Amino acid sequence: MSSKIFKAIWNVALLVFLASLLLIMGSLYAYFSSIQKNQLRVETELAAQGVALSGADYFDGLNDGNYRITWVSPEGEVLFDDEADTATMQNHMERPEIRQALKEGYGESARHSYTLADQQYYAAKRLPDGSVLRMSVAQLSVWGLLIGFGQPICFVILAALILSYVLASRIAAKIVKPINELDLTHPAQYYGKQNYEEIQPLLRHIAAQQAQLKRDQEEIEKAALIRQEFSANVSHELKTPLHAISGYAELFENGLVKEEDIKPFAKKIHAESLRMTRLVEDIIDLTKLDNGGTEMKWEDCDFYRITENAVDTLEAAASAMDINFTVSGETAPVTAIPQLLYSIAYNLCDNAIKYNYRGGSVSVSVLQNAQHTVLTVRDTGIGIPAEEQDRIFERFYRVDKSRSKEAGGTGLGLSIVKHAVLIHHGTIRLSSSPGKGAEFVVSIPNKP
Repeated sequence: MSSKIFKAIWNVALLVFLASLLLIMGSLYAYFSSIQKNQLRVETELAAQGVALSGADYFDGLNDGNYRITWVSPEGEVLFDDEADTATMQNHMERPEIRQALKEGYGESARHSYTLADQQYYAAKRLPDGSVLRMSVAQLSVWGLLIGFGQPICFVILAALILSYVLASRIAAKIVKPINELDLTHPAQYYGKQNYEEIQPLLRHIAAQQAQLKRDQEEIEKAALIRQEFSANVSHELKTPLHAISGYAELFENGLVKEEDIKPFAKKIHAESLRMTRLVEDIIDLTKLDNGGTEMKWEDCDFYRITENAVDTLEAAASAMDINFTVSGETAPVTAIPQLLYSIAYNLCDNAIKYNYRGGSVSVSVLQNAQHTVLTVRDTGIGIPAEEQDRIFERFYRVDKSRSKEAGGTGLGLSIVKHAVLIHHGTIRLSSSPGKGAEFVVSIPNKP
């Protein structure tokens, strides 16, 4: 970064210097050209007076290496020229400075001289006898000006380059010094400080990213811990039915089961195998949900009809507990994953039966507004203590462990509900108190 800043400052300094040099040389060129023209005019006036007084004798012994002198008759014939043979020279009547001088008494022009093959300034003065004295001088060129000022210009260029290099190096170092000294682990300490005003947006962005990374890290660690606990809980939950099945099977194998115990033992084996099957199915469902339900298809469906189907499936379990089940609501078309909506309704209603009192009641309603569809499941069961309500959606967490296992619960139902609701970008709310039942309210958008 320091190198880039240095190069940028260095390049700007060089551009400014070159632009300044061009401006100065242009000004000097115009200034010296003006001086040159004024000198030419003065010399022409002086020479004209000399020729007017002395005639052609004025040119005898005249030696002026800086100026070219030409004397022209009133008809344009060249009478004298100190740098060319008059016999070979053309008539000068058409020269603009000659015509102007004949007309106005004095004339000037600047043009390329074919005789001398360079750019010339011309000044002409009409004499009393009608002839014209003309003097010219080679126009000052830019290169000539540069050569004339060569030594001081080289010194200025060298000094400017050295000064630009030193200043660019120091400024670049000064700019990057605060940045190099930044403690990016604690960017907030630089907020409001003068040296860091320009990079405060960057510091705030870094702080936000660090906070996000910290949260992500915490989420990753939390997820790893949940997976670890989940694996341990799965192993523990599977061991119980497997040990029961294995134990009863061993009794049958060794002939230790009495005739009258065969049916009860077989019933227990069947119950444990069903429990294990439900556990495996719930684990598979959770695995799919952990992947965001990507394997499942979104489609248009009716949440009310899906809820009715779930209640119909649980009718036998409700009858066994003598529980009064009521379903109310209206057709609720939504775009969702039907099997997940079924899992939501089934698990909430299943828990409402399992954790209810014999002879209790469960009421289910499905209502819809312009944006959301709301499923409400209310029971008259044992309720959930306030201190445990935040944990009931954890995997394998049970409020009443003994009752849950007796009812065949896996401890994964509410976790499945929570994941399914989140996949639909919905919310779930619980209201409950011990001995007074529980109410679960699920709200999902009608469109994803």
